[in-house]
Amino acid sequence: MKRRNFIKTAVLGSIAAGVSLKTGLLSAQSGNAGAAAEGNYDLIAVMGGEPEAMYAKAIEAMGGIKKFVKPGQKVVIKPNIGWDKTPQMAANTNPQLVSAIVKDCLNAGAQEVTVFDHTCDSWMPCYKNSGIEDAAKAAGGKIGYAHEEKYYRTVNLPKGQRMTECKVHEAILDADVWINVPVLKNHDGARMSVAMKNLMGIVWNRRYLHSNDLQQCIADLSTLDKKPALNIVDAYRIMTKNGPRGRSEADVQTPKALFMSTDIVAVDTAAVSFFNQFVNMPLADVKHINIANTMKTGTSNLDGLKIQRIKL
Repeated sequence: MKRRNFIKTAVLGSIAAGVSLKTGLLSAQSGNAGAAAEGNYDLIAVMGGEPEAMYAKAIEAMGGIKKFVKPGQKVVIKPNIGWDKTPQMAANTNPQLVSAIVKDCLNAGAQEVTVFDHTCDSWMPCYKNSGIEDAAKAAGGKIGYAHEEKYYRTVNLPKGQRMTECKVHEAILDADVWINVPVLKNHDGARMSVAMKNLMGIVWNRRYLHSNDLQQCIADLSTLDKKPALNIVDAYRIMTKNGPRGRSEADVQTPKALFMSTDIVAVDTAAVSFFNQFVNMPLADVKHINIANTMKTGTSNLDGLKIQRIKL
């Protein structure tokens, strides 16, 4: 998509559900004054900047990182580091975004910030070639390991329908706060990989999900009591086909966007609606979002939310 067309569709696009063009969404950058003063938005969408700048604008609009991270707390950041791919392939979360979040949490007084993922490819090349290991360490963060079952503990999912228990990584269970930072991409099995799908990287027994109605299990996992304080969707680069691993840079587009919300269902809804501007992906095809909405894990009704749209 050419940049001039992206700017038009991104700002006037589908995440603005229910708002007519006559309202002038470009002027909606200021949003609701009361909501802005209180950092009381439900969903932030930032378009057109570099990862660090988009994150800074989004977290400011959300009320600042200190709203979520308190001095002395242990923080976990869970990006997608699943694949032995470079950042240009959009298989993993952008390392610049991870770095910005780590720095912000430490500046807020976090005792420590740990970054980890249960990778699909061999974990060491994934951490290294994604650029995330170096970025996290340079920002002052720690790298967590997730390649052995000893790092996981069994937890119950009492609201789950197909999956009622699973082994969750100890870093998540022991953290005071954790932040979910997926990349927006196509997925051959789940249709889309965004915030809810990214939770598969905190569990050990992923094969169970793939073998037992993946869409329902993703929704079940999203009912975990220890929910992320924030969901930050990296859409700087997006993988539009051949996901989740990708084959070449021909699978990637660079719209330069970011979505942020405390509501995991709402942020996935917005991100998939945005993705649908590049490749046909009806929300109804991403069944785990609809299931989670029905289970009241969050909402896919964006019309009822306070949304801040920022164009850089």
